Amino acid sequence: MANLFIKQAKQYAQGRPSYPPHLFQFIASKTPQHDLAWDVGTGSGQAARSLAEIYNNVIATDTSPKQLEFATKLPNIRYQQTSPTMSSTELEQKVGAESSVDLVTIAQAMHWFDLPVFYKQVKWVLKKPHGIIAAWCYTTPEVNDSMDQVLERFYKNSYWDSPRQMVDDKYKTIDFPFEAVDGEDSTGPFEFENERWMGLEDYFTYLRSWSAYQKAKEKGVELLSEHVVEEFKRAWGEDENGGQKPVKFSIYLRIGKVGA
Repeated sequence: MANLFIKQAKQYAQGRPSYPPHLFQFIASKTPQHDLAWDVGTGSGQAARSLAEIYNNVIATDTSPKQLEFATKLPNIRYQQTSPTMSSTELEQKVGAESSVDLVTIAQAMHWFDLPVFYKQVKWVLKKPHGIIAAWCYTTPEVNDSMDQVLERFYKNSYWDSPRQMVDDKYKTIDFPFEAVDGEDSTGPFEFENERWMGLEDYFTYLRSWSAYQKAKEKGVELLSEHVVEEFKRAWGEDENGGQKPVKFSIYLRIGKVGA
């Protein structure tokens, strides 16, 4: 994962959606204490910013220094570049001691992780027994039938890496060895909706932030060719909002507690 989003770090920061307040309110309602949250694979800090409004301190880690350059700086967020696979020493130095973290979050990133190694780290740092892990992904954006049909054809390319399938499956199939949080019968996925007003150029910036787009570009293939761009333009159209349209992102959350 370390090099996937480096070259399009600016597009990632500009194009990726933030997450709705009710997602974080739900997660926080399951966390008995709000002292320390660890946001893993923070990218440019989209989730960390929202966590910082609820938790006293947020440690936001990423393997990419380029991504962290574009992260919003807040006094209670500490950004840390980490190794792709942290040693126990690095984990303690950069994140915290054993049983010191109230919440671990992973936004649109866990499908890239070495899960057995990562889960061992999560279970070490979370407070026992009520420490919470919350991991979510979002699927392709929805605008209108015409746009969504063009996007569906655009999305079906050969440049996605295999972990992307877990996102297509809405995290239903991802290994998640944690207990259901209080008040819930399962660990999910639970669905949330996020809406963002975007112009067509904003939409293209989002598409260019995809790992598949960057991978194709490195192989000399421009997925957003003139023909494809024209298809999107015709489907997008114009309206009274100056070309801005509400774009819906469906979010799928897995959440669990560490247990004893």
